[in-house]
Amino acid sequence: MSSHPLARLRRYDPEAIASYYRYRPWKVIWRTLVAFWYFASFVLGLKWDEWRDRVENNKGKRARQLRDILTHLGPTFIKVGQALSTRPDLVRKDFLEELVKLQDKLPPFDTPLARSIIERELDRQIEDIYAEFSENPVAAASLGQVYKARLHGGETVAVKVQRPNLKPTLALDLYILRLAARLLRPWLPLNLGHDLATIVDEFGIKLFEEIDYLNEARNAEKFAANFSENPQVKVPQIYWRYTSSRVLTLEWIDGFKLTGMQEIEDAGIDRNAVIEIGVTSGLQQLLEFGFFHADPHPGNLFATRDGSMAYIDFGMMDQLDEQTKENLVDAVVHLINKDYLDLAQDFVKLGFLTPETDIWPIVPALEEVLGDIVGQSVREFNFKTVTDRFSELMYDYPFRVPAKFALIIRSVVTQEGLALSIDPEFKIVDIAYPYVARRLLQGESPQLRRRLLEVLFKNGKFQWHRLENMIAIARSDGNFDLLPTAGLGLQYLLSEEGAFLRRQLLLALTEDDRLHTEEVQSLWNLVKDDLKPARLFDAALGAIAHLSGESAAALLPSVATLAAFKSES
Repeated sequence: MSSHPLARLRRYDPEAIASYYRYRPWKVIWRTLVAFWYFASFVLGLKWDEWRDRVENNKGKRARQLRDILTHLGPTFIKVGQALSTRPDLVRKDFLEELVKLQDKLPPFDTPLARSIIERELDRQIEDIYAEFSENPVAAASLGQVYKARLHGGETVAVKVQRPNLKPTLALDLYILRLAARLLRPWLPLNLGHDLATIVDEFGIKLFEEIDYLNEARNAEKFAANFSENPQVKVPQIYWRYTSSRVLTLEWIDGFKLTGMQEIEDAGIDRNAVIEIGVTSGLQQLLEFGFFHADPHPGNLFATRDGSMAYIDFGMMDQLDEQTKENLVDAVVHLINKDYLDLAQDFVKLGFLTPETDIWPIVPALEEVLGDIVGQSVREFNFKTVTDRFSELMYDYPFRVPAKFALIIRSVVTQEGLALSIDPEFKIVDIAYPYVARRLLQGESPQLRRRLLEVLFKNGKFQWHRLENMIAIARSDGNFDLLPTAGLGLQYLLSEEGAFLRRQLLLALTEDDRLHTEEVQSLWNLVKDDLKPARLFDAALGAIAHLSGESAAALLPSVATLAAFKSES
């Protein structure tokens, strides 16, 4: 098993893989013939539909056939299908819906073989490690299978064992895919805008990370640290003494898979609360921590009896750097403001378009595709609609989906689909909008405060309705307290950093040579119940306490100007 040269690879290395299989052509040829036979039958089926003019009638049938082929060809191709399900730049819309259904369940391998892998990896007998060990796996997937066991200390654990000969199998398939990508690229009707082999390499890197259980264990502990102050998110403890690159021993989580809604309700668990925990924690991963779970499918999420949500399987994770997070928020703000030229430039910064791309022809296309999405009712917005629209756009323009964003799309769309399966009436923005509005209003960082200003001002004019809508949306979150946010806002307004906002608010209040008392009154009616005089006074004192002498001096001219305007009126 582990004597295979490629089994010793620590990370994906296309050159080392190519060097090995270059001198073993018979292995490559046989595997290629098997894969070719399946895909040739699929392509012939598509052509047969064209000849009989039955393409539309058989679209669903062909999409299911493709899913069955990928499943039959094994772990690599199942993972390829899962990855392609989030790549609208590579796959037609009618195939995407079927690929997202790919299940990575496979028949388990023999338990005696699993036990021998554990003993070889941990260098001790099963009986010396576990007081009890289940005779059969409790779950089997494409890359490994899980047993339930009990340590001698009494702790109940899950033992994850990697499939035998997995790394050489994946390496062979990746080598063939890379060859095919290089050979077929000139004939593929794909507007990629970059080397197709790069996509295979991106996929190979993530796949090799996923099958390294030491890497998964580190990911789990980092994820747990991020949510250490959130009792609603549960992460299993790792038992490092009984963990290696191919065996992972972790705390057993008692809970209910999110597909078993009846069991969850019978246990007295509020399914809507579970949805809210899932969506909010997903937003925190992307917008606060930058470290996110890229594969939140139903098998990796459990509802526990105390109403919390447990994450398991941390093989597919990714990290966003600060610049990428900022560019992502910029894109959201420009989408809200319908600034499509800036949005096109954001796509260049994010890697969806290459720097040399002429973005001017793309701007009207973005407006046409995305304009009515933003214009429709907020509650009707969903990420699936956006990805479907982009799948159309990407066939006409040189868009590509960077690897990180393929994982983000996978994560967000999967969570939304999972929530919809629990509650068909679910609207992701009912939870996401209050969270985003609250973070923008609280402005914990200079970057968030700058984005808030971009939302509130358009063409130099203050957007009263946007502020009112944002406050109303944030207040729809029962946990949102407006007063601390108002205190932070006042503190910012009185600071040196807030000088620009003070000037802009003054202009907004006196715009068109009149005082905008109606807008101010409307805003006050919205917030007055939350801003009781005593609490408001305390918040004001707290803001003033942070005010430096220089800031106070800078503030006086603005106040004096406003007072003079009032007296003239």
